Amino acid sequence: MSLFTYAWSFALFEKLSLIPPDSILKIISEYNADHRPNKIDLGVGVYRDANGNTPVMSVIKKAEKYLLKTQESKAYIGLAGDPDFTDGIQKLMLGDNNLPKDRIFTIQTAGGSSSLRIAAELLKISSKDICVWVSEPTWNNHEPILDSAGVKYKVYPYYDTKSNELKFDQMIECLKNIPSGDVVLMHACCHNPTGMDPNPDQWQQIIEVMQKCNLIPFIDNAYQGLANGLDEDAIPIRLMIESFDELIISSSCSKNFGLYRDRVGGLTVISRNSEIAKKVRSNTLRIVRTMSSVPPDHGAAAVGHILCDEKLSNEWVLELNDTRNRLKNMRMELSNALKAKTDTSDFSHIEKANGMFSYLGISPTQVEKLKLDYGIYMEGQGRINVAGITSENVDYLADSVFEVL
Repeated sequence: MSLFTYAWSFALFEKLSLIPPDSILKIISEYNADHRPNKIDLGVGVYRDANGNTPVMSVIKKAEKYLLKTQESKAYIGLAGDPDFTDGIQKLMLGDNNLPKDRIFTIQTAGGSSSLRIAAELLKISSKDICVWVSEPTWNNHEPILDSAGVKYKVYPYYDTKSNELKFDQMIECLKNIPSGDVVLMHACCHNPTGMDPNPDQWQQIIEVMQKCNLIPFIDNAYQGLANGLDEDAIPIRLMIESFDELIISSSCSKNFGLYRDRVGGLTVISRNSEIAKKVRSNTLRIVRTMSSVPPDHGAAAVGHILCDEKLSNEWVLELNDTRNRLKNMRMELSNALKAKTDTSDFSHIEKANGMFSYLGISPTQVEKLKLDYGIYMEGQGRINVAGITSENVDYLADSVFEVL
């Protein structure tokens, strides 16, 4: 037996299991291989304009030009990231508040996923018995991130796929029975995948129950500005900082700044007092050091510059308003087209929901038929990206949905 044959028989990775492809990546592959001219991609979670493009915001281009002229070094920026960025997104989320600054700690992360994973690692070393409760359904990467970090998770009721409404009463009842000290992961706005958010009164009820039961909020703030406005979408977070001693917020700039590939996010932790905050900071930075060290800076530097410049900040708000309004208009057009075609209001939930995503309200079998017969691609449970709809394809989409009902 040759040395090569001997070594090959003990292949290190031989016992690995083959992991199925990510559902979204599979949709991309199938869509690209489909040559039908009227095909529609409602699966991939990126914003698209009326022409089907995912543009770079003009305000981002201006910020990048500024960086090109003024940036003199590519040296490391430190484990916590760019101070202009971290200060800017912290104020964007928390607004004007009376919290002592030494209780708040924000770091820059490589997108929202990295922020969630760092938070999960922090939870794990804080308490080995910690359990994180996630909504049913939730973003399809929440549970794998928690699982990869070794954090236990359970689900709480959130959405009724039959009525296409929140299971609010069941949610409240579940929260009342969660053990003291557990963590509840919630979407600040634009719930992914349903698009259905609690209203302000419901948020207040959620907060009151969580306070009474000594539960810790963990907020995924990935879509601020895409539901009703920057300040309006931050209402749940701002209510919570008035109500809880401890709070975890994961944030992303992928959607509201269009910086998908630049990986721009943040993690904010509010602690009970300054001494605990020091411990949070030191442990979080230790986690960051062992996972990714210094975060990528280009996108964050652009965001930091925009948020520090009043003129650019105002321009960004206007662009973000255009994005939000287009999403609302496409929701309305699809809802109206389906109502006209089916002579029913069963699809009115699409118009009521917020942000980029919504459940269409059809079965996996109907989803598959839409793909095979009509070239319309979406996730298996019927989640659609509203940004994939245009005034040109909405009637074809409605007609196709009608045919599979």
